[in-house]
Amino acid sequence: MTPPAKTRVLFVCIGNSCRSQMAEAFARAYGDDVLIAASAGVRPAASVFRGTIRAMMEKNIGLNDHFPKGFRHLDRAEFDLVVNMSGVYLPAIFGAAKLVDWDVPDPIAMDFKEHCEVRDAIERRVMTLVVELRRPPEAKFRGQGSGRLPL
Repeated sequence: MTPPAKTRVLFVCIGNSCRSQMAEAFARAYGDDVLIAASAGVRPAASVFRGTIRAMMEKNIGLNDHFPKGFRHLDRAEFDLVVNMSGVYLPAIFGAAKLVDWDVPDPIAMDFKEHCEVRDAIERRVMTLVVELRRPPEAKFRGQGSGRLPL
């Protein structure tokens, strides 16, 4: 049997400095068996926010090799799912990708405690996505779930 293809997921926020960086890192740490994660920003920042790096280190996930990317950095990459956390409308620029919105506040101007609360909310959402992707395809369509990604 051929193992199922991994789901290619793009996480998007405004600057690719906080939310989408955290989501990408959690997805890689927890779900690399079922997905390939990337992230980008609508208007990429100059660097990953220091508070985000600190918050993720509390979870033992380093972001030292991460940097903000825009859509042009993705070149011709194709995605199965685009998770929009930017709060702005994203046109269907990624072809056949399913586009979903996650209502996650931007922690860039929050104090560190609030920043960590946003981090934890993103972690929960990513874990829910990973668990759903791990379900066997037949379980998604036999009344054992909605058959939809939990987004």
